[in-house]
Amino acid sequence: MFDPALLTQVAASTPDRDLEPIRLTGHRPVSPAAARHLSNVLEHMRGLAVDRTVSEQPLVASTAAQYLAASVLHALPSTAHTDPTARDRNDAHPETVRRALAYLESHIRDDITVADIAAAAYVTVRALQLAFRRHLDSTPMVYLRRLRLHGAHEQLRDCSPEDGHTVTSIAAEWGFAHPGRFATAYRDAYGRFPHTTLQV
Repeated sequence: MFDPALLTQVAASTPDRDLEPIRLTGHRPVSPAAARHLSNVLEHMRGLAVDRTVSEQPLVASTAAQYLAASVLHALPSTAHTDPTARDRNDAHPETVRRALAYLESHIRDDITVADIAAAAYVTVRALQLAFRRHLDSTPMVYLRRLRLHGAHEQLRDCSPEDGHTVTSIAAEWGFAHPGRFATAYRDAYGRFPHTTLQV
């Protein structure tokens, strides 16, 4: 599954690394909708586990683990606090976003979490998320996904199937575990399917 310490990393409310570990306080989902979401995530993880080409990519493995940890925190009761404080709201300014974007752009292919981005921006995770919602109408991880999608696009454009490259292998290098979802996101962003770009 994932290291329980990842719960603390994903839910980190301060940039301080000496955090009280997050604990689950129950094993019953907080709502039927949360239970369905967690069940869907677990099913998706099982699918990833059997596809060795994708699951062995470091970005895929780390992103999947973070997604699973975040889904567990969303679905099960825990000691994590998710509501922004007054300080979080004060820290959610454009400079926070600028620092976060600089960090994202320089770590685009690294295994990073939202807590890493918040620490680089010198704010809490909640303040970072609020800043991205306010100023970019996005979340830090969705923005990172967009940057990685652009990186995959450039690699697809510069590579050729004759060199042994495939859409699946390039997508996995950029952290996209599900080829069908990657193709849909790519088409939505670039107006064509990724295999078309790879073969042009």
